[in-house]
Amino acid sequence: MTASRTLPARSAWHAVPRHQVRRFAEIALAEAPALAEEIMGEIRREYPHLPVVLDDSGEPMALIGIRRAIEVFVRHLAHGDHSVGRPTVPPGVFQDFGRGEGLNGRSLDALQATYRMGVRMAWRRFAEIGQRLDIPPPAMYELVDAGYEYLDGLVDQSVRGYAEAAARQAGERLRLQRRLMDLMLAEHHRGDPADALAERAARIGWPVPDRVAAGVLLRPAREAVAPAVGQGVLLDMEHERPRMVVPEPDAAGRPELLHRALAGWSGAIGPPVPVTEAAKSLRWAEAAVRLMERGLLPCGEVLYCTEHTEALVLLQPEELIDDLALRCLAPLAHCAPAHGRRLAETLLAWLETRGGAPEVAARLGVHPQTVRYRLRQIRELFGGSVDDPDRRFELELVLRAQRLRGVLGGRG
Repeated sequence: MTASRTLPARSAWHAVPRHQVRRFAEIALAEAPALAEEIMGEIRREYPHLPVVLDDSGEPMALIGIRRAIEVFVRHLAHGDHSVGRPTVPPGVFQDFGRGEGLNGRSLDALQATYRMGVRMAWRRFAEIGQRLDIPPPAMYELVDAGYEYLDGLVDQSVRGYAEAAARQAGERLRLQRRLMDLMLAEHHRGDPADALAERAARIGWPVPDRVAAGVLLRPAREAVAPAVGQGVLLDMEHERPRMVVPEPDAAGRPELLHRALAGWSGAIGPPVPVTEAAKSLRWAEAAVRLMERGLLPCGEVLYCTEHTEALVLLQPEELIDDLALRCLAPLAHCAPAHGRRLAETLLAWLETRGGAPEVAARLGVHPQTVRYRLRQIRELFGGSVDDPDRRFELELVLRAQRLRGVLGGRG
C-alpha cells in the first residue's frame, strides 16, 4: 500500500506547515510511553484473560509492542517524503501476539478488538495534541483514517502468527493422533495397553471409548482430500490405505454420519471390539478390502464387515477351504465340468432347503423330475456320506464358498 493512499499527496495533513507537523511528532513521541501504559491498562481491564509475556528485562512484551507501534506511526507522519509506503512495525511482537492466541486456543476476535481499542485511545490523544497545536480538523480526520490502515497491517502480522501457531498445533495433534492409533492398532503390546492408551488419548483430548471399530479406506484418487469423518473419529491419511478408528461405532447417528462423510470412498470397517483389541477389528477390515480388490465383495462404498460375515469367514482362509473342497468334492471330479457344476448347485440347494425335489426345483428354477434325477446321481457318487451331519456341514461350507467366488450360480 502506498503513502498516497495512507495520506494522499494533496491531503489536508500534507498542507499542515512543517513546523506544526514536527511539533506534533515531538509531543506525541514524548507522550508515547504514557499513552502505551494507558492503552495497556485498559486492555488488561477489558480482557484479563490475555497472557502477560515478559521480555528479558521483565517488561511486558505487549507494552513494548504498543509503544513501538505508536512511535513508528508518529515518525512516519513526521517524515517529509510522501513516497514511502505505509509504516511498518518489526513483525516479531505482533506475530507473537497472534501466535499466543493460537497456542492458547483462542480466536483472533478479542485480539483484534484490543487493537481497535488501542487505535481509538491513540486517536483521542492525538486529537488533543492537534487541538493544542491548532491543526485543522480535516487533517486530523485524515490522521485517524491513516491509523486504521496502519491497524490493518498490525492485524495482518497477528494473523500470520496465528496461522503459524494453528498449523504447528494441527501438525502436532496429527503426530500425537498417529502415535495413539499406532498403539491402539498394534498386534502386540508390552504389558497392559490400557494405561498407555489413556495417556496418549489425554494428550489430544480424546475420550477413550469402551468399544471401537477400525477401518481401512481406498483412496478415490491419489490427491483425495481427507473425508470429514467428524468429531472423535481418528483418521490417519499417511498410510497408502488410510486407516480409521471409530469410537462407539453403534452409537445413535454414527453410521449415518460416516455414510455421508465417506461418500465416494471405498473401504471396510471392522467389527466393534473393546478398545484394547482394536487390532482384531483392523485385521477383518484389511481382509475385507483384499476381497474387494479381488472383486469378491462390492466396491465403490465403505462396507461393514458385520454385514458380510459369510464372505469373510468362507473366503479368507483360501488354502484351507480349497483343500477341503478337493477332498469333499472329489466324487465330482470325474464328471464333465458343466454337469459337475449342475450337480454341485443341486447338492447345495438340497443342503440349504433340507426339502424334497419340489423345494429344490423351485430354488433352482428347474423341473422337479430333473432334481430327482440329479439327486439319484449324487447318491450314487457320494454314497451314504451325504446323510452324515459332519459331512453335510463340510459340503455346504465349501459349496457356499464356491458360490461366493462365482464358481457356482444360484439356478440350474
